[in-house]
Amino acid sequence: MDRVPLVDLAAPSAASLEALDAACADHGFFLVAGHGLDDLVDRTWATARRFFAAPPEVKASVCRTEDRALGWFDRELTKRTRDHKEVFDYIDPEVDSPERRLNQWPEGVDGFRGDLVAFFDGFAGLAVRVAGLVHDTLGLDADTAAACAGSRRSSTVRLNRYTVGDPVPADERAGLNELGPTALGEHTDPGVLTLLLQDDVGGLQTQDRAGGWVDVPPRPGTVVVNLGDVTRVRTNDRYRAAVHRVEPMTRTDRYSIPFFSNPGRDDVVEPLPGLDGGRPAYRPFAWQEFIAGRARDNYADIGEDDIQVERFRLAGTTT
Repeated sequence: MDRVPLVDLAAPSAASLEALDAACADHGFFLVAGHGLDDLVDRTWATARRFFAAPPEVKASVCRTEDRALGWFDRELTKRTRDHKEVFDYIDPEVDSPERRLNQWPEGVDGFRGDLVAFFDGFAGLAVRVAGLVHDTLGLDADTAAACAGSRRSSTVRLNRYTVGDPVPADERAGLNELGPTALGEHTDPGVLTLLLQDDVGGLQTQDRAGGWVDVPPRPGTVVVNLGDVTRVRTNDRYRAAVHRVEPMTRTDRYSIPFFSNPGRDDVVEPLPGLDGGRPAYRPFAWQEFIAGRARDNYADIGEDDIQVERFRLAGTTT
């Protein structure tokens, strides 16, 4: 566990913050405990399992489309290969008004909507606390730290079920992309940071600066944190956007629940003054431009990989 340090949010020690700083610079992952949300976490796990155990017609009733990119899906792509999982996505219920229906909530899964609304509220608050921990470690002033915290109104939650074998029924696989060699292909998350709940199955790995793979093993009572591309840019490569993957499931399904903390919809992302090492490595870019490009290949193979943050790197700079 030394490679993926643990920080107690209730009483972070100087040693744990030093280890956090080193881990963020090396691979972008750490764990937090002392969050005070254990009951909420237990309830959300039970709800997620009830949903994925529901009959196929219940899940299909909230299947997402290109026009409504929230709900259930079982054939998402990562860098043009199909993931070994089914998912359910939703956003902040506060922006899901009757005039602008975005989220989809299935019938027949008791307590589903209420439990997931409570989870979003709890983890939106936790994301602010964890971002504050990272920003304090970086030595940011209060105003800068507040401006760099994620916005709940553009953040998302996903329920994941990684399956043993293909998640798509055999009679529906014609014409689909091949399954990837891993359950989830290596990638970075685009936003500020991700809060992840993972069950006890294991399989999550992160890549360090030397190119080696580091296990992120389950640890009861903790929330996994990984940094995203936005934090990498803002720290001008001082911190890593965590490159991570999930190994294939061979004996049992794996469940996880990420909260993706993203910048505000209208934010412009760029290196922060004082953390640029004398020269910014990235040009400013609009968050909306970046996230739209990252989502383009979720539904179909568009013939190229989705946008990576390297697209915004200035000439003559290196990682």
